[in-house]
Amino acid sequence: MTHSATCCLLGAPIGTGAGVPGCDTGPAALRAARLGAALARSGRLVTDLGDAAPAPLAAAHHANPAIRNLAETAAWIRGLGAAARAAGEKAALPVFLGGDHSLSAATVPAMAARAAARGRPFFVLWLDAHPDLHTLGSTGSGNLHGTPAAYFTGEADFAPFPPLPARVRPENICMMGIRSVDGAEEARLAASGIGLHRMEALHRDGVEAPLEAFLGRVADAGGDLHVSFDIDFLDPAIAPAVGTTVPGGATLLQADAIAAMLGDSGLVTSLDLVELNPTLDPFGRSAALFADLAGAMLRRRETLSRTGS
Repeated sequence: MTHSATCCLLGAPIGTGAGVPGCDTGPAALRAARLGAALARSGRLVTDLGDAAPAPLAAAHHANPAIRNLAETAAWIRGLGAAARAAGEKAALPVFLGGDHSLSAATVPAMAARAAARGRPFFVLWLDAHPDLHTLGSTGSGNLHGTPAAYFTGEADFAPFPPLPARVRPENICMMGIRSVDGAEEARLAASGIGLHRMEALHRDGVEAPLEAFLGRVADAGGDLHVSFDIDFLDPAIAPAVGTTVPGGATLLQADAIAAMLGDSGLVTSLDLVELNPTLDPFGRSAALFADLAGAMLRRRETLSRTGS
């Protein structure tokens, strides 16, 4: 099997960035939901690298008194960033199992640096109810899972976080499903150049056209595509295992369409699966759905029809 067909799993049991405990058990739940088998059905050789660990804790301070677990989250970003870079060297397609969305402050820059080393442009598809565009100074909740997109696009005010190995150009980001935005984030979005598709518009006009246009840009540029998939992109009626529920999310039909389009494109080069909180869904249906959708994002339907799968 060629290197291009290799896939690896890397757990990121981070819970320090979220306001509700339980995200740190997400990687184990995804493994129990047979995520590896779902990804293997795409025809890839899947290797599980186990879980990353935080770097040694260092003192970290910020003037914003609301911030919670700054030192612990910064340590996770340093440790996971190094592990993500190593995963990107071992496999063509790393899949990062969260864990709260602060993990993307490590994984996205690591994958952007990999793309830069290859001489390839880098794109991000952000499937989420929230844009996560707070800086350390603007967050009111103090929960650092609301900051990764501001960090990896190069916003200031992130001094305790490690230096960015590579900045993501905002115009190369497509955010879909957004439906909960704070005032500071609205202003940042308006000035950023990020492609924004709010959930209300997707319900009205469909998910296919904006995603097709974005995937066309990635293909035309010959770029690497990182998908950061927060389970709260989905409506909580079908995926209740999330501590930041926002009604009106993507339906199963919409999620299936997005996953199929991503799979058929063959463009995905790395993937985050974040904010799964198994303690809020004891029957495990959210984890099972998450694993199935992730598998579909990496699986071309034409391949399945040829193999009879």
